[in-house]
Amino acid sequence: MRLVTVRIDGATRAGRVSGDEIVLLDAPDVRTVLEAGPVTSGSVAVAEGGGTLALDDADLAPVVPGPDKIVCVGLNYRDHAAETNSPLPAAPIYFAKYRRALTGPYDPIRLPVPEVSTNADWEVELAVVIGRQVRHAGADEALAAIAGFTVLNDVSIRDWQTRTTQFLAGKTFEGSTPVGPALVTADEIGDGRGLRVSCTVDGVTKQSSNTDQLVFGPVELVADLSTIMTLDPGDIIATGTPGGVGMARDPQQWLAPGMVVRTAVEGIGEMVNPCVAG
Repeated sequence: MRLVTVRIDGATRAGRVSGDEIVLLDAPDVRTVLEAGPVTSGSVAVAEGGGTLALDDADLAPVVPGPDKIVCVGLNYRDHAAETNSPLPAAPIYFAKYRRALTGPYDPIRLPVPEVSTNADWEVELAVVIGRQVRHAGADEALAAIAGFTVLNDVSIRDWQTRTTQFLAGKTFEGSTPVGPALVTADEIGDGRGLRVSCTVDGVTKQSSNTDQLVFGPVELVADLSTIMTLDPGDIIATGTPGGVGMARDPQQWLAPGMVVRTAVEGIGEMVNPCVAG
């Protein structure tokens, strides 16, 4: 099953993708659908809300517009650790984003104005969406808590990221993080391993890898995080980015207004985002 959040008349509605249409659900967004009950065997715990939209014409919001938590993982691909000359982490490296950082799968990426930074970087990521509350999970419970997966572009403002030892400042600029286009449920896509991930900028491939390169997989991350905190329906875990980032290139490469970024994960889909200043 593919679930989306769509903007309609100044509000949002959850929907289920059926072929080239979106069947509207009686819920304002995907988080509310997940809070209503497990998404299993192609069914949801909310009713259809009447009406359909053409998928191609829909104005898609972030698939979870207002998650309680957005947890990201650093240096979690072997090829990315290698390109940055970093040792593989012995434990997951966590940092956070806030909900105003999120933007839709076809919305503009808002880059800082040049006076603030010109060091914006691309980072395609597989993102986990939690489907049920979970705490102190073992592997089986962690897998059962995953509603599905989506795509996230962890656009990073590198000079702000590296100005201290803490990543947060460079990771949560408002309107900088596309997420979507849909949540694809775990019964269709498995545990998130073995999926191709890619990023192009203006048609040039920058990242091309596979989630088999992950140091800590989705199930391990959910289990580990659930030891620290209760994970709730709609929470997002961005699992890390593969090699090919602009910061690690020689010379370094950065996003600029007018560029178009495409990020894709096999089995989930593609986001297409133009870059704008401000």
